Amino acid sequence: MTQIKVKQVKSSIKRLSTQKLTLESLGLRGIGKEVIHDATPSILGMIDKVKHLVIVAKV
Repeated sequence: MTQIKVKQVKSSIKRLSTQKLTLESLGLRGIGKEVIHDATPSILGMIDKVKHLVIVAKV
């Protein structure tokens, strides 16, 4: 399974509560934080939901 690095680049302030919970479930707790995940369909679906707040790169 390929791994991807997800970095939060925009704030979650004034966002929908579902988007805030999605960022939290991805492990992102603030601007500039990075996490590494396997590229599973569930993770990719969460990233697609908050794609305007994050940057994704392959590891």
